[in-house]
Amino acid sequence: MLTADFNYDLPPELIAQEPAARRDASRLMVVRRATGNLEHRVFAELPGLLQPGDLLVLNDTRVLPARLLGHKPTGGKIELLFLEENTDGSWDALLRTGSKRPVLGATLQLPGGATATLLAAGEKGRVTVRIASPLPVFALLEQHGLPPLPPYIQRSEVSVQQSAEDRTRYQTVYAREPGAVAAPTAGLHFTPELFQALETRGIQRAFVTLHVGLGTFRLVTAARVEDHQMEAERYTVPPETAAQVAATRRAGGRLVAVGSTSTRTLETVAAEHAGELRAGSGRTSLFITPPYRFRAVEALITNFHLPCSTLLMMVSAFAGTDLIRRAYAEAIRERYRFFSYGDAMLIL
Repeated sequence: MLTADFNYDLPPELIAQEPAARRDASRLMVVRRATGNLEHRVFAELPGLLQPGDLLVLNDTRVLPARLLGHKPTGGKIELLFLEENTDGSWDALLRTGSKRPVLGATLQLPGGATATLLAAGEKGRVTVRIASPLPVFALLEQHGLPPLPPYIQRSEVSVQQSAEDRTRYQTVYAREPGAVAAPTAGLHFTPELFQALETRGIQRAFVTLHVGLGTFRLVTAARVEDHQMEAERYTVPPETAAQVAATRRAGGRLVAVGSTSTRTLETVAAEHAGELRAGSGRTSLFITPPYRFRAVEALITNFHLPCSTLLMMVSAFAGTDLIRRAYAEAIRERYRFFSYGDAMLIL
């Protein structure tokens, strides 16, 4: 299967640079797999589109303000995007610099009196660093870090006000487990009021955790889809979620995954246990592409994804490649807003 089969042309002005004024005021395209029908709704209408007894499964990972700006020993500017802490206390990160990359052993100057010593370097800016800081690293990031917005969201200046707004809006209202370096964006549309309306209709919610990292947001660059290797990401399924899923299935309700990361978590565990969802933690590098037999997820809420991305491939596996191509073409004609701060899709 060719990666180019998942390419499409998107007018740049449709890439959302700001979130909707209200989270649940985003547009919502409803895609019905059985009939191929496409409907244009608003996200606040979600309760009426689902059925009593359905269970929403959401990813409660919390996005770290994982970008730190600093300087090389020569004074040149650098940016570190913290990815994950290793067992020895070092950190994997992405290093961006406007000039030559520092040599191994170089010490980078960071805010708050912190430094980062370069221990190892790989491809595409991947590095391993040792942090020395008066504060624990998580506290350092909370105090001095910037939201890890994707590069297609342009910020000419990062003001205190803009950074504070992005910290709030590039985070779900239910985020609680710190560790992600990108938001589970399908969840950005939910509000406490919408959750109340869903609960009133008899639609419950449960949580898994998948700390979003390179596995989710790195584009496929191989010519053949099969040659792409997913980076592993950490996940947890709590016992109460496994119990809720089992109860929902016994009662005939559907599992409605909110986002690709919830989907990958559910499908990873279901594939390992003959379709049963069990509590546990681990790492997943599951790469869902057409064709794929879904064992857990029966409906999906998702945003509109980048061309040639693993996320678009997953959505195509769930709804069918031809139907998703038609839905994306319709979204472009109807001027939907795309990507992280954009509009949403409900696939039933």
